[in-house]
Amino acid sequence: MAASAGPEIERLISLLAKLPGMGPRSARRAALALLKRREQLLVPLAASLTETAAKVVNCSICAAPDTRDPCSICSDTSRDNALICVVEEAGALWAMERSGAFRGKYHVLGGLLSALDGVGPEQLRIAELIGRVRGGEMGGGEAREVVLALPATVDGQTTAHYLAERLSAAGVEVTSLARGVPVGGELDWLDDGTIIQALRARRPA
Repeated sequence: MAASAGPEIERLISLLAKLPGMGPRSARRAALALLKRREQLLVPLAASLTETAAKVVNCSICAAPDTRDPCSICSDTSRDNALICVVEEAGALWAMERSGAFRGKYHVLGGLLSALDGVGPEQLRIAELIGRVRGGEMGGGEAREVVLALPATVDGQTTAHYLAERLSAAGVEVTSLARGVPVGGELDWLDDGTIIQALRARRPA
């Protein structure tokens, strides 16, 4: 905390410090930058945050954040309903979209299976995925293929293995991204070329 700052500034720093990758020092620097450029940065940011909080919802089909429900991707009739890409969080979905290589639909799990963190199948959107694959009410028809685009980490691979078993029992082809995705890598940090190559070289899970 900034010892000489008022409570409003301290609260700003405290909230910024809770963002991924920030920390107290980065939060102080960010707060100072915002305060120095109040009209150009701070005021527009505050307005944008207020508007975003009021208008953004999670899509009832894929769970991606958007200002409409169903989201713009799920509402796009030009995309392949029978091809579903499963991602951990929305950041990975955005990374896939940047590549422009995937023209199916998405499913955001909302996390990964983790025994250490107490995250089981019930805490993730796995039941909703199975329902979509089987052509449930929100499925838009039975799926032909499910692409598991999960991190190449222990939890990511554990989740992928669990999903592959569940989805295979549902009678759908299950593939995963090729190892163009580095071990320990997160989709949101990959370049477009790596994502495109990984999609083209996907294989049975």
